[in-house]
Amino acid sequence: MYTAHPDRYADMPYRRTGRSGLKLPALSLGLWHNFGPDRPVETQRAILRRAFDLGVTHFDLANNYGPPPGAAESALGEFLKSDFAAYRDELVISTKAGYLMWPGPYGEWGSRKYVLSSLDQSLRRMGLDYVDIFYSHRPDPETPLEETMGALHSAVQQGKALYVGISNYSAEQTREAARILGELGTPLLIHQPRYSMLDRRPEDEGLLDALDELQVGSIVFSPLEQGLLSARYLDGIPEGSRAASDSPFLNSDAVTEELVGRLRDLNDIAKTRGQTLAQMALAWVLRGGRVTSALVGASSPQQLEDSVGAIGNLDFDADELARIDAIVKQ
Repeated sequence: MYTAHPDRYADMPYRRTGRSGLKLPALSLGLWHNFGPDRPVETQRAILRRAFDLGVTHFDLANNYGPPPGAAESALGEFLKSDFAAYRDELVISTKAGYLMWPGPYGEWGSRKYVLSSLDQSLRRMGLDYVDIFYSHRPDPETPLEETMGALHSAVQQGKALYVGISNYSAEQTREAARILGELGTPLLIHQPRYSMLDRRPEDEGLLDALDELQVGSIVFSPLEQGLLSARYLDGIPEGSRAASDSPFLNSDAVTEELVGRLRDLNDIAKTRGQTLAQMALAWVLRGGRVTSALVGASSPQQLEDSVGAIGNLDFDADELARIDAIVKQ
C-alpha cells in the first residue's frame, strides 16, 4: 500500500495558470514514451510514486501516448486505482485528442465527433469520471475552429473536464481559439507548445506574447529537446540513446560535431551554476515566470529526481542569458 510522503508540498513551487484559480507545479510529469507494456510495471509505478512524493501533482497524457496508442492512459488508470485513489483530488490529470487513434474518417483531427468520442475513450482507459484539463492536441486545417472549440466547451458542460487547453496552435490560432471559447463561456486555460533553449519558436513567432496578452497559461514540452539538453550527448551519440535508434523524433544526423560542441559549452555554464545541463535547460524555460510549467519525461525515478533538482536555481543573470544566447544562436 502506497502512502504519499508527508512533506511532498514543502519544496515544489506552484504557479498560477493564467488568470485562473488553478496552480501547476513548476515541473509536471509527461507520460509520453515511458508508460506502456514495453516498460517494466514496477519502474512505471516507482516513477509515479516518486513524482508525487516530490510535489509533482500534474500527470500529462494524450490519447495516443504509449506505445501503442492508449497504453499510457491504461497504465495510469491501473496506478490510479492501486496507488492514488485516495489522492485523486490532489492530482491534476490532463489528456488530449487530435492525432490518429482509430481507422476511418472519425479517428483523428478536430471534429466534434472525434474529440468527444476520444475523451470518452480516455476516461474509460483511466477509470475516471473527469480529467482536469482536456486539450485539442493540434489544429485541424479542415474543421472550423468553432466546432473544435465547441467540443471542448461541451466537455466542460458535460462535467468530463474542468478546464480546456490547446497544443501546437500558432499565435494567431491561439487568439482566435481564446475568443471563441470566451464567447462560449469556457475560458482557454493553457497552451502546450514545444519550447527549449534550442527551439525558440514560441518567442520568435509571438506565441509567448499572445499568451501574456490573453492571460493564458503555458506548459512546455520537449524542454530538454528529446534528451539533447542533457549529459547523454556531450561525448557524441551513446548506445541505446534515442538518437542511436530509428526514432522519428531524434536521429543521428541531428547530432553533429558542431552541436556537440555547443552542448559542451552550455554544460560549462551549467557547471558554474551548480546544475546539470538538464537542470539548467529546465530552469531556462521557467525563468522569469512566463512559462507556468515544464513537462519532463522520466525512464527512472533517479532521472526524475535530477530534473526536479532544477527548481533549486531558477534565476539567471544577464551575463548568463547572453552567454547562452551566443552559444545557441551562433
